[in-house]
Amino acid sequence: MHTRTTRALRALSVVVAAGALLATAGCSGGLASGGDSGSGGGSGPIKLGMLAPFSGSESAFGNYMKNGAQLAIDEINADGGIDGRKLQLEVQDDACDATTAVAAANKLVTDGVVASVGGYCSGATLPTLPIFNEAKIPTVIPAANSNELVKQKLPGVFLINGTGTQQAASAVKYAQKSGAKTVAAINDATAYSKDLADSFAQQAKDAGLTVDFNAVITPGENDYSAVATQLSGAKPDLVYWTGYYQEGGLIARQSKDAGFSGSFLVGDGSVDAKFAEIAGKGYTENVLGTFTQTPDMLKGAEKWIADYKKLAGADPGPYSTQSYDAVKVVAEAMKTAKGTKFDGVVKALEGLKDFKTLAGPLTFMPDHTRSGGGFVIVSIDPSSGQFVLKDDLQG
Repeated sequence: MHTRTTRALRALSVVVAAGALLATAGCSGGLASGGDSGSGGGSGPIKLGMLAPFSGSESAFGNYMKNGAQLAIDEINADGGIDGRKLQLEVQDDACDATTAVAAANKLVTDGVVASVGGYCSGATLPTLPIFNEAKIPTVIPAANSNELVKQKLPGVFLINGTGTQQAASAVKYAQKSGAKTVAAINDATAYSKDLADSFAQQAKDAGLTVDFNAVITPGENDYSAVATQLSGAKPDLVYWTGYYQEGGLIARQSKDAGFSGSFLVGDGSVDAKFAEIAGKGYTENVLGTFTQTPDMLKGAEKWIADYKKLAGADPGPYSTQSYDAVKVVAEAMKTAKGTKFDGVVKALEGLKDFKTLAGPLTFMPDHTRSGGGFVIVSIDPSSGQFVLKDDLQG
């Protein structure tokens, strides 16, 4: 999900270079003073790091991710930990901002984490990957899913959320299934959003659909009447908004006011109850989303939901299950590797075959993305504003 790129990415190469230097200056082989040896030895806790947004416009997702990860850690520790050692979660706020994320990643390295299980915004996650890689810290990303994350081909980077390509494929499949002939895409120029929009447009063309336009907006504004007018004039059967709920809710409202009556499909960055709150009552009847299933959509997840609520004091939300799965995946790899050494954990991750997760059996592809994206179509419940399962795209 998911995955916001900030304006700071215009200076991405500088940020990455600076971050990598800080990481290598602060440690050697991913170890801070007093940290884990990386060889499977040691007597202290095994520290897992998590970068997530706890401030900024995407802050709603930070606690979902932290609590999901902590639930997995509590279960593993209750079962004896890993080789008798307890897991410990170290959390840092990246605010979905590239510069903030680089500083936060270096803090996790200094704190002695031996694996990372965070990453919500692709643009904030991207510049942290060379830092973790240089420090020999494997990274299992639960939410961020831009294809750019694996294009660097860093050995320790793995995605357990479906990629933008896989999500776009589900959007095209739904467009065809719903009888749409003409489609459009709107993105906010961030890495995740543009990647998803471009993939959707290309796959739609390849599927024989007519792509009316692929518009770009500037995030953070209040008036999107220009693109709303463009959308109303083009009259596509379906438009795919690939940015986040703050702008998405406004665009949905303003487009309907401008006369657009087609399907308003949104990517996973907009799948949150705040979308309906921003759009307003009466503006979400035509809104659908592409998303991986949330706990309430999973069969047999009642105990998991109850355990989460007992821990967090609140209902689970988007990316809580993926963060839970990320911890379980890392722990399984460490058990297989008989330690926390980078090369052994990476090899074990690559060797996972149909490992049981809440999102279904997990096997990593050669590029370290998961086989099968697992995306479904969700719609908004008018009474609660929550996204609920509409179509699992099976059959």
